[in-house]
Amino acid sequence: MELDFERCYRAVDSRDQRFDGWFYTGVTSTGIYCRPSCPAMTPKRKNVRFFPSAAAAQRSGLRACRRCRPDAAPGSPHWDVRADVVGRAMRLIGDGVVDREGVPGLASRLGYTERHLHRMLTVQVGAGPLALARAQRAQTARILVETTDLSLAEIAFAAGFGSVRQFNDTIREVYAAAPSQLRESARRSVTPIDGTTSAGTINLRLAYRPPLHTDALLDFLALRTIAGVEEAGDGSYRRGLRLPHGTAEVTLTPLPEYVAATLRLVDVRDLAPAVARCRRLLDLDADPEAVDATLAADPAFAEAVAKDPGVRVPRSVDGFEMAVRAIVGQQVSVAGARTVLARLVAALPRSVDQEIYVADDPDRRRKSLDQPGGLGGRGGQLRAFPTPEEVLSLPDEVFGMPAARRETIRTVARAVTDGTLDLNPGVDRAEMTRQLTALPGIGPWTAGYVAMRGLGDPDVFLSTDLAVRRGAAALGLPDDPTVLAEYASNWRPWRSYAVIRLWTASARSERSEPRSREQTSTASARSERSEPRSREQTSTASARSERSEPRSREQTSTASARSERSEPRSREQTSTASARSERSEPRSREQTSTASA
Repeated sequence: MELDFERCYRAVDSRDQRFDGWFYTGVTSTGIYCRPSCPAMTPKRKNVRFFPSAAAAQRSGLRACRRCRPDAAPGSPHWDVRADVVGRAMRLIGDGVVDREGVPGLASRLGYTERHLHRMLTVQVGAGPLALARAQRAQTARILVETTDLSLAEIAFAAGFGSVRQFNDTIREVYAAAPSQLRESARRSVTPIDGTTSAGTINLRLAYRPPLHTDALLDFLALRTIAGVEEAGDGSYRRGLRLPHGTAEVTLTPLPEYVAATLRLVDVRDLAPAVARCRRLLDLDADPEAVDATLAADPAFAEAVAKDPGVRVPRSVDGFEMAVRAIVGQQVSVAGARTVLARLVAALPRSVDQEIYVADDPDRRRKSLDQPGGLGGRGGQLRAFPTPEEVLSLPDEVFGMPAARRETIRTVARAVTDGTLDLNPGVDRAEMTRQLTALPGIGPWTAGYVAMRGLGDPDVFLSTDLAVRRGAAALGLPDDPTVLAEYASNWRPWRSYAVIRLWTASARSERSEPRSREQTSTASARSERSEPRSREQTSTASARSERSEPRSREQTSTASARSERSEPRSREQTSTASARSERSEPRSREQTSTASA
């Protein structure tokens, strides 16, 4: 990936936080690399090199700046926008695939040879998959060293290193300090958000590019919480997670400069994927300046963007969960979808979150969550969303939905279980859409919703969504799906953010309607009070008219009743034909779906 030296240097000179994570500044005279907003004195041009990733800077022999901590910067939004192999590889590496499956596993997922994958990543990112995974391991290790009481040997293996020696050497190379020195320094400068409060609990600060519209983000998530899995309130969002080595619980609290995250892990090896999924859930790697600039260029969005900048696309921690949400949300309200999903979760015989890792236990014993130190938390015990296998084990009566929709959920669960459908963040989005729409009961709306929120695609537009069309009409835009889809090309590559804006416009439009009805009702009442006599005269005339025609009304009513009794079968036949039509057209259900999922 080519970096323009002049533009990068101007960003460094201005200490612009918006560019943190886009690139890294290497200073050859000091041997360190920094984020663009580092408060240190701007280095001379001749001593500066720019890198597309922290791993590329480390590969050049530079160590991380202790002052600006570049490894804690927001991730590059490039990898969400890009749907190519490099973008997919970066998302998978961020989710810890290399640590779990090695480079062969990563290459197999992407469908390329290891050599070709290494070449592509080196050209685009400045480092190969091993170097990128090593940089992530170093960051994970630093977090564990500074925020837990785990022994350094346990941290080495929890972070993914093959040996304690490899762990020590890497930490010294990246941070120019031994692990014990990092821990001692962190304890001297501990702040309320840092440190561990109980066994298995880790407190972190998740960086983001400002602005962040926290109210819109939390309101969206709160409206769709599933009882037993999620809860929201008091400016925080809390949920259960399913991770590669176990389950976890996270509490996320957006603050002016960062998002405070409290993680309670069953296995600390899951720290890196847990952080990656929390960042993905809140869309923290987005570039709000670029998104808002594109949308504000359209007069329809200009006022809303100026008033509410930094709106994100709330995403998901699990692709299968989002697929189930989308299917359940076909043609039902948000409240109705929540009820159905909560019933599915409650039907499981017991919580999947049964144990928590005791951080200071050298024998790696586990503690029941029903005991102190479990994942119970302030609002009661939460669990991760059911696995595909658990969904398949549920009886028919638990689903509480039409049979066709129930079978669609089971079909997706079977496809995920047998590996024919991949809903992980590094999947080819176009291929995932093709696979989903090939299943009965799933059409473009459901597949698009999963791509937008489940896979984090920033450029999805749901032109047939009813709430999107209502929002478009409220903003004076065309509400015909075909015309609107064509118009939405002006918002590329951020059409997913336009969908969120249109949903908001639709909700505001609906909230404003009751007032206008109330005003009309009040005006009508005033008009009625101003004409009491004319009303009475009209009422009297009406009464006289009714008394003069009692028989004709009765005759008409009797004839109507006879007509109804004479056609009971035809109504039933019509109803049966309608039901058959619905069963024969499962995909058409979602064409009128709203944003209820």
